Amino acid sequence: MNITSQHVSGFVVGVGAAAAAYYFYKKNQPEVDDFLRRQGIQLPETSVKEYSSMTLEEMVAEKEHLEDLIAEREMGESQESNNGNK
Repeated sequence: MNITSQHVSGFVVGVGAAAAAYYFYKKNQPEVDDFLRRQGIQLPETSVKEYSSMTLEEMVAEKEHLEDLIAEREMGESQESNNGNK
């Protein structure tokens, strides 16, 4: 099967349409997700949090969680560099 200019044009149009759809979805993600949930589609909760609407306790818990993740990442990197030196 030979690749023709129609194949290339179709691919470019498809990539462009997908990129535009993704852009508009991300721009309106909360509204789209709410609409889909009302239709009965189960979606995972978004990882984007509204920090301005969080209570102090929620922010402290989030801070501690992030500090734990940072410590784990630092421990992993230090172990990798120690293993590389042996």
